[in-house]
Amino acid sequence: MSEFVRTPSGVVLPADIDPFHRRLHRIAPAGLVGDTTQTAGMRRLEAISGKTVGAEHLWMGQTHVPGATASANHHHGKSETAIYVVSGTPVFVFLDIEGEEPVERRIPTGPGDYVFVPPWVPHREENPDPGTEAVVVIARTTQEAIVVNLDGLDWSQVRPTASS
Repeated sequence: MSEFVRTPSGVVLPADIDPFHRRLHRIAPAGLVGDTTQTAGMRRLEAISGKTVGAEHLWMGQTHVPGATASANHHHGKSETAIYVVSGTPVFVFLDIEGEEPVERRIPTGPGDYVFVPPWVPHREENPDPGTEAVVVIARTTQEAIVVNLDGLDWSQVRPTASS
């Protein structure tokens, strides 16, 4: 049976809900944090995480890729990643290994598109438009931004572990 506590305002709550998780948290654009793992060719800004709001199972933020730029190859470990394209026309590149031969695949996107990146999949983001920055919103299933930078898109450097 769960124990209960009474807040100073008189509300009765389950005892295992800590004070930090009893309210909503607003993060304004000026409150985004750049102190997160980075990949060459892009800039990640953290909004929702364990560090910023005490999230336990979620990371969310923005990624900016300047015009005519490609990020380095990377993966996000055990984290599933959902991407929403806000502006620009980013291209997401990965190595399709399901056929007879590995083939580099390019997924062109535009504002309003969503992209799902499964755990461990090596990929990179490219912005072919020289005049427009690509901005995407990212949500991940881990509270911190797992980023493992790689030399290439092949799976030779992928080492699945419980922690990353």
